[in-house]
Amino acid sequence: MRSILVVGAGQAGLHLAIGLLQNGYDVTVVSNRTAESLRDGRVMSGQAMFGTAQAHERALGLDWWAGACPPIEGIELSVPGPEGGKAIGWSARLHTPAVSVDQRMKMPAWLAEVERLGGKVVIHDATAEDLERYAARYDLVLVAAGKGQVASLFQRDAARSPYGSPQRALALLYVNGLRPRPEHSAVCFNLLPGLGEYFVFPALTHTGPCEIMVFEGTPGGPMDCWGGLDGPGAHLDQARRILADFLPWEAERCAGIELTDANAVLTGRFAPTVRHPVAVLPSGAPVLGVADVVVLNDPITGQGSNNAAKCAAVYLQAILERGGRPFDAVWMQQTFDRFWAQARHVTSWTNALLAPAEPHHLALLGAAGRFQDIASRFVNGFDDPADYAEWFMDGALAQAYLDRVAA
Repeated sequence: MRSILVVGAGQAGLHLAIGLLQNGYDVTVVSNRTAESLRDGRVMSGQAMFGTAQAHERALGLDWWAGACPPIEGIELSVPGPEGGKAIGWSARLHTPAVSVDQRMKMPAWLAEVERLGGKVVIHDATAEDLERYAARYDLVLVAAGKGQVASLFQRDAARSPYGSPQRALALLYVNGLRPRPEHSAVCFNLLPGLGEYFVFPALTHTGPCEIMVFEGTPGGPMDCWGGLDGPGAHLDQARRILADFLPWEAERCAGIELTDANAVLTGRFAPTVRHPVAVLPSGAPVLGVADVVVLNDPITGQGSNNAAKCAAVYLQAILERGGRPFDAVWMQQTFDRFWAQARHVTSWTNALLAPAEPHHLALLGAAGRFQDIASRFVNGFDDPADYAEWFMDGALAQAYLDRVAA
């Protein structure tokens, strides 16, 4: 039986570990947090899983919250106008509703599943020195911990990382009491040119159904305002002020909101980064990076957990196909390249939305209010971002597409 060690107990690491255990591998997961600390701690993300990512979980029997999680049936896009109303405002349905499960529920449950399937869970904050020991003992070491010392072993890929600094100041809040949309449920995606973005969507947390509010502020602007706040209540007040100032239609929905719990607030910022997937240790042993360790995108497009599930699925298939042959550095690079064939579209699209909008982007988003085909295609690209390369990312292709739709 081949032995594999996974450093990191997040969406990708646990998904991959469980898939390997189901296929007869000897698997050890190293986590720097216990299941209890994950369950009782601060919210970790504002995840929304689209159809393809859900299918990868379902293939392993891991969609445990499907019946309880409120569906996200579509996406609504709004851009404020100069007079306080909406210059752009439209919505479309997703072909497959998305779902969002608080990782404080999911990760502890998946850690328990690792142990139930016979895997080992080691609570330890792994270091570079630990990786040397692991590499000598295990057939394959996978690094799925996106933060900390071990992630820094993977070198930045400058050619694929156009941003050297954070492009947004980030804040998210889990809340109750937000008034639902009058139509179908949706990610309400508000773009404020030059200021940032705000989106909000239904989710499931340990207290029941809720909404997740996500703020992205351009550095130095009025939405970069989360530092120095005194406690979760101050964050909630700040959220209300931003909406009242810039998005009155969203402020109206928030008159009765309250935090779901005392740990329902998260803030931070990071630079979107692609890293080389193979880290070679001083001994010469290679280890392979997974998901956010090697492809870290800004949350503006909501792709983090989706990328993680897709990466886990690609890596699992590559490991199964490898059989008894060695997991050498060449194989590691080839395995990442299989994932990058999908992930590159996510990265280019996300980085494009972080930059000032191109004229053809504005033309397409404006036309989506007149042509439902465009709105539907944009919305469903969140599940398959590769489609944007065919019409959204290039000005000439965008104009050709607009001409076809108008005709």
